[in-house]
Formats: sequence, structure tokens, C-alpha cells
Amino acid sequence: MTAHSPTDAAPAAVVTLARGEQPETDLEVKRSHFLGRAARTDDEAAARAFIASVRTRHPEARHHCTAFTVSVPGAQPIERSSDDGEPSGTAGGPMLDVLRGTGLTNTTVVVTRYFGGTLLGTGGLARAYSQAAAQALAAASRVRLDTRHLWRVRVPVTEAGRLEAQLRGRGPGGIGVEGTAWAATHAVLTLSTPSADAEALSEQLAALTGGAAVAEPAGSSVIETALAPAQ
Repeated sequence: MTAHSPTDAAPAAVVTLARGEQPETDLEVKRSHFLGRAARTDDEAAARAFIASVRTRHPEARHHCTAFTVSVPGAQPIERSSDDGEPSGTAGGPMLDVLRGTGLTNTTVVVTRYFGGTLLGTGGLARAYSQAAAQALAAASRVRLDTRHLWRVRVPVTEAGRLEAQLRGRGPGGIGVEGTAWAATHAVLTLSTPSADAEALSEQLAALTGGAAVAEPAGSSVIETALAPAQ
């Protein structure tokens, strides 16, 4: 399996396949069948486990060529590919190029070949593996994963309702209100932001409350949004 060094850093928002989907496609080229299967794999161990599961599903096949990419926070993504016995550069590399072109990460694609008796040549193999990978990736639903940073904000109960309404009225993409816990004299709002910049959030809250609200970090969460089917 070959390691690769991508040129672009991983994006803040991850686009990957919907969890649990593993569609299989079948491309026939001169009686050879290229079975493509793609899956969401959130780390390298999951990618290798998925590859092993496809091998188990088709134990009689001679070639299980693979490509995967996994995001790494604050670093370049991990990318791997394998020709699995096909001529060097005719399978895994072209498949990885297709995967890169989709913008997907945390994704693995496997193409299993059943030989049909006719040699395809290096160019024919590269085209077949690329097309099979593209078909498998296009068959799966896609989602976007956005990391939101969470904050707890304690305010007097007399200010909480007004602050919550003002924040909710700002629409998506900025400060989100995830919940409110009420007590006799105060309320604790759980807010979410796309940025971990506490100073920027505190300035916005100070402007809305006259300095009565202070934000404390409360971890993070990932929001999953379904995307339109690939064209």
C-alpha cells in the first residue's frame, strides 16, 4: 500500500459518505467485472477493516484494489492506495485521484476485479479502475460534518429570554442556541459557534448584555448535514 503526500490541507468542514451506506456497483469491461464498493471510514483502522471485509465478501477474486483518505485535525489527511497485484500505477493511484477529485474525506473505495480472460493493458486498467471507483462513490449519499464549539453562558433570569431571542434571530452560521437551563435567579445558555475564539464571542455577548454575560468553554460537537446527490 502506497503513502501519498497531498498538497492541500484538510478543510474545516469534512465532506464524507453517509454512515452505514456501502453500495456496490458492477462495471463490465471486456468480460472482466470491476465491483466497486465505498464506505465512510473515520480513521485508518476503520479503512483497513472495511478493506478486509470486502476481501472476505469476495474471497475468490484475484485483485482488491483500494484507495482511502482520512482527515487529521490540524494536519494533512492520511492517504493510501494499493494496486494489489495489478501492474504498478494502474489501479490504486488512479482510484485515489478520483477520490481526491470528489472532495470527500474519511472515505474508502475498493474495486474488486474478476478477470474475464482478456488483457486490458495498462491504460485500459487505469480507465476501468477509475470508472469503477467513480461509480461506487457516486452511488452513496454524502454528508457534511461541521465542528461547532460549545460555550456555557450564565445570565440573570431577567436577561435570559431576551438574549436567547436575540441570538436565535441572527440566523444560521453564527452563534447558535443549543439549549437553556433555568434556575430561580439565573439561566445557563449553551451556545455553539464555528470558531473557538472566546474573545470574539465575549465581545458579542457584552454588546448584547452590557457585560452581564461571560462565556465558558464547554467542549465541541459535530453537526451532520445531508448533501444533494453527486452529479
